[in-house]
Amino acid sequence: MTQFFRSQAVFRAGALPISQCHASTLVEALDGDLLAAWFGGTYEGHPDVAIWLARCQNGRWNQPIKVADISNVPLWNPVFFRDQSGILWLFYKVGPTIPAWTGAYIRSIDNGYTWSAPTYLPAGLLGPAKNKPISLSNGDILCGTSVETWHSWACWVEISGDGGDGWRRYGPIVVAGESDTAPHLVSAVWDEAAGQLVLPDDHVGVIQPTVWEYAPSRLKMLMRATRRVGRICQATSNDFGRTWTPAQPTDLPNPNSGLDAVRLTDGRVALVCNPTQSGRTPLAVALSEDNGETWPHRRLLETEPGEFSYPAIIQTSDGLLNLTYTHQRTTIQHVTMAPD
Repeated sequence: MTQFFRSQAVFRAGALPISQCHASTLVEALDGDLLAAWFGGTYEGHPDVAIWLARCQNGRWNQPIKVADISNVPLWNPVFFRDQSGILWLFYKVGPTIPAWTGAYIRSIDNGYTWSAPTYLPAGLLGPAKNKPISLSNGDILCGTSVETWHSWACWVEISGDGGDGWRRYGPIVVAGESDTAPHLVSAVWDEAAGQLVLPDDHVGVIQPTVWEYAPSRLKMLMRATRRVGRICQATSNDFGRTWTPAQPTDLPNPNSGLDAVRLTDGRVALVCNPTQSGRTPLAVALSEDNGETWPHRRLLETEPGEFSYPAIIQTSDGLLNLTYTHQRTTIQHVTMAPD
């Protein structure tokens, strides 16, 4: 494949009736269109935050629309998934705070032009925390998820063997280590006065896994970690996600910021993350040829001060990598690039 790189904003900053946006997700519909979604409102966690969606046709993004909203309750972390029948799922979370989340989803049978009424998951099930579910070789659907509670962050997987009608939860996947004093925060909180996100970092924890299957029944997971850990963590499963090894820190730094990965059709793995121990810049994409053990090929996407974070990455049917990420919380940036 020849070299190719393109970067564009999904929408112009200030073009929507929102002050901030974050946590984008990306999917390719059966008709070849790309769909992106994110949450947007006054700021993260504000009661007016809703889920927005935009469609990319022939390389151009259409005007975004609001697809999910609940009066006086914030929505969080939308995640797209296209199942094996072509149905599009848009998972998201509802609740006044992250520990109080209820999982929800809407579905589309017409490539994202119309959507069903919301379905709310039972307490204890959240759907994917941040990153896309995957279809396993045995037909199961696997969602990587996580829970953030006082002094304890842990990853889990939720697995459906009947096309999404029923789910079972497996885990937890945790990282070993000693915390300092109990954190004064349970999860991320937007400080309106300071205009910045405040993170709990004095405890040991992992959240928001990204998962791929590299051989039948064999899975690998990468996880965001608190700055007390300071590294992206990994775990593996040899039984379709029913049991997992403990989380182990890798050599890749992580500043308590989201990441995403995808296994390519040729077996390589692409990862997007903030390769630093503090802040949410720079943002880079890396390529592994040994199932995520090493990442020798890297390209910086953003290097300026500010926030460039929470990426989502997929490989589309043309073989290209497509990814979206938060650009200074004022817009969502879309990058298309050849893997090479």
